[in-house]
Amino acid sequence: MPLLITSDLDYLTARLHGRKSRLAEAARLDELCRLRSIAELGKEIFPGETFQTATALQRRLIANLITEMSENSAQLAAHESRFLAWNLTRFQIENLKILVRGFLNRTAIEELREQLLPLPTASELNAEEFLAAKTLEAFTDLLPHDSLQESFAKILKSHRDDRSPFFFEAALDRGYFQALIARLDSLASEDRELVAPLVSQEIDTFHLMLAVRGRFIHQLKPESLRPLHIAGTTIPRGLFEAMLGDSDLATISHRVIGRVIDSVPQASEPASLESLAWHRFLRLSNRAFRRSHIGFAAVIGYFGIRRIEISNLITLSEGIRLGLPADSIRARLIPRTRMEAADV
Repeated sequence: MPLLITSDLDYLTARLHGRKSRLAEAARLDELCRLRSIAELGKEIFPGETFQTATALQRRLIANLITEMSENSAQLAAHESRFLAWNLTRFQIENLKILVRGFLNRTAIEELREQLLPLPTASELNAEEFLAAKTLEAFTDLLPHDSLQESFAKILKSHRDDRSPFFFEAALDRGYFQALIARLDSLASEDRELVAPLVSQEIDTFHLMLAVRGRFIHQLKPESLRPLHIAGTTIPRGLFEAMLGDSDLATISHRVIGRVIDSVPQASEPASLESLAWHRFLRLSNRAFRRSHIGFAAVIGYFGIRRIEISNLITLSEGIRLGLPADSIRARLIPRTRMEAADV
């Protein structure tokens, strides 16, 4: 008899609670930081499998997350499945960013294949077709979703001759986030109450890093970044424009406390701010997972936690590859064991 797929959230969330207890967090993460080779790390995470390179292990980690999200999406009610499925589009966006860079730099497809993430068949992109596009307008027409096409086309109007991928990658993010925040309306009110802060946090991290990296790393003018704002989060347009006009990172940091970060970074640098933003994302993910318990918000909270776990494991694998000491690796993970911030 074929296996029947159920949409029973009680059963699904019970399984996720079991999986949560086995994630690489806390003491388990500390143990993994003490490993000294990629092969050892790979065996701990995927028993019975062998990995010779950090890249191979990282691709396996991401592929495993994509598969888990896809399988769980198929077990949900229709509106919940559509919301989780759109979260999977994030991985498609990452491949599109690689293709944008390849298109702008005229990189051969052979050089890009290993960088592309393995996607489910329904989400696969025709890389050769994107790279063969004659113009950025033609590239835009190939984008797989209306929200991505609209956002990309808007940026293209003002950056047609720009060979830097910064604005085009940001346009893809913006198109994804606009569609994600619109999908909140499809959720039940009790789920939306817990999921909306997670969505807002991710978008406002995007806003924060636009202001920080755009202004202080890429030296971009505020007027060029304003069109990338996304409405409906804890950073309204007026606040975003004020951040774009700030002359230092400390001022921006104080503007977003309680919105994107929970505390002031001790070091005024982009990496510190971004770490604090993802620390808050993890806190909100755990909150959704615990408070929803057997609701759809628990599913979204769980995959928020999983995303941080994968990010940590990728950072850990890079640290091992570079031969960094365990304490140094652990200090780079989320949550920080020595969080680089002072509570306000």
